[in-house]
Amino acid sequence: MITPLPRQRIRSIDAFRGLTILVMVFVNQLAGVSGVPQWARHMKADADAMSFVDVVFPAFLFIVGMSIPFALAQRQARGDNGAALQRHVLARSLGLIVLGLFMVNAEDGFNPAQMPFDIGWWSLGLYLCTFLIWGVYGSAAPGGRNSWRAVGVLGLLVLSCAYRDGPDGKAWMTHQWWGILGLIGWSYLISASAYLAGRARIAVLLAAAAACVAFYALCHAFPAAAYPNWSDLTDCGGLVCETSLTLLGVVTSLVFFARPDERAPVRRFGRAAVLIVACLVVGALLRPAYTISKIYASPTWCLYSAAICIALFAGLHALVELRGHARWTRWLDPVAAQPLVAYLIPFVVVGLEDALHAQLPDALNHGPLGVGFCVAFALFVLGATALVTKKVRLQL
Repeated sequence: MITPLPRQRIRSIDAFRGLTILVMVFVNQLAGVSGVPQWARHMKADADAMSFVDVVFPAFLFIVGMSIPFALAQRQARGDNGAALQRHVLARSLGLIVLGLFMVNAEDGFNPAQMPFDIGWWSLGLYLCTFLIWGVYGSAAPGGRNSWRAVGVLGLLVLSCAYRDGPDGKAWMTHQWWGILGLIGWSYLISASAYLAGRARIAVLLAAAAACVAFYALCHAFPAAAYPNWSDLTDCGGLVCETSLTLLGVVTSLVFFARPDERAPVRRFGRAAVLIVACLVVGALLRPAYTISKIYASPTWCLYSAAICIALFAGLHALVELRGHARWTRWLDPVAAQPLVAYLIPFVVVGLEDALHAQLPDALNHGPLGVGFCVAFALFVLGATALVTKKVRLQL
């Protein structure tokens, strides 16, 4: 192993992941509801402020980082060497990036008049192919699984050829932005690679996080509008800066769980407190230059979000592991174990609505009734995830 870690599942990490997914489903649904206060919405790009909604995606990136040491340690325990681990990281990142590209194009950019079939059916085909390629079906033989994968890959090729963009319908899918899954894929690739290359040394990971912030500052100094020849590179500033959240998630896992027999809990919480203060101080120092902005993925937003995530996880860890209050976390197990399934279910619902030309009653898009429906929808996703994952899981 790169560094000794506990062999059992960490309930507080599972709880944090499950809560993050459910809140993400809730706030995504809430975005379409009118009559809710501003603190329940994303702040404007130039507001120099953040709401609790602006911390949800950072929490997802953070928990991806927290999971990296455990996931790679499990693969190493099964016999994977350094090269095999890096190939796994590359394959997983590529899958997320490709899926993100398809999902972005399912939401916008298509020419409905030129599409050979409705975008709703196209989207449903995409999610079917996703389950064919990355699905694990009970005790299916590896050969059978490879056959389903081949069918899924062929399906994606067919969908890509059927896609129509532009006024004449001759354009293919475009890179509008990476999408949530694409951003996670890039952050995972950089963070997991840094973890492997640095052999789980916290100093290396903190240096990588600082380099991400420095890259953002460099891109900010050479904006794409003024330097169009470098726009492809400078446009990556926000993406790289967001990777600092994933790297700080890796660091937090090592602070709390590396070498479980050697460090007392008080010492671990002390290190976490130092990390929180450092994020807040550096974020405050950078704020006059870059402000707080989720839309721009500014360093201050990233560092403040990381501080919040570390504090939230420390509280969960104290409650669940140290105080022994773990029973309440079991209802989160389905989404904690299969977050990608839970994330995709709302998109499948939207695809069905588009394909069938169905709409929710307008009353569910306004005020308290709309907020209540968002809560109910999040619980529906929890139940649907539990039901679906009895038969199939996504291994990506």
